Amino acid sequence: MIGVLIVDDDYMVARIHEGFVRRCEGFEVVGVVHDPAAALEAASRLQPDLVLLDVFLPGPSGLDILAGMREAAPDMDVIVVTAAREADTVKRAVRSGAVQYLMKPFTFSDLRERLQHYRQTHRALAPGATPEQTDVDRLFATPKQTAAALPKGLSVETLQLVGQVLADAGGDLSAAEAAEAAGISRVSARRYLEHLAETGRAEVRLRYGEVGRPERRYAPR
Repeated sequence: MIGVLIVDDDYMVARIHEGFVRRCEGFEVVGVVHDPAAALEAASRLQPDLVLLDVFLPGPSGLDILAGMREAAPDMDVIVVTAAREADTVKRAVRSGAVQYLMKPFTFSDLRERLQHYRQTHRALAPGATPEQTDVDRLFATPKQTAAALPKGLSVETLQLVGQVLADAGGDLSAAEAAEAAGISRVSARRYLEHLAETGRAEVRLRYGEVGRPERRYAPR
């Protein structure tokens, strides 16, 4: 599970964001805080994987305390979640190492898309992993850029779902088995699995039976 710390001075907004994160598979909220001092303490104590960080906080801004939070939790990543739209603020967030910048107000699907993108890259770049070029490309691309690169008819969300089904399988899967696990049609599952294979994120294994064509099965790389 990816542990998420939410930092926002608006209690109601923080509660909404907490609810959004809890609805995303693979993520758990490890803490919710509302001011800079509490954010620094929580980063040190909780060691979150990811922080949803607001810019506007009482006293020092979110970006002002970001270096201190990173010092307290060196492996922490940050998604800046704020109403701030000034170009200088966006540039500063990027230079501070934010992996995403999400402007308020946003919908659940907006946040889910970015969390799914983060989850996919987070797994590929976990300690001990050996990422492929496609993994690195996903890290430096936005979810929208990833979607634009997909063949017509494929969506980022379903691709990530099929990829997760494949990763969780513990072995290889047929298109029919992947379809059942993902809740989509066999034809759709086959298209996504073939795309994963073509882009180096899955491998195809042939299972030969007594008669007929060999069955194509897919395993994560």
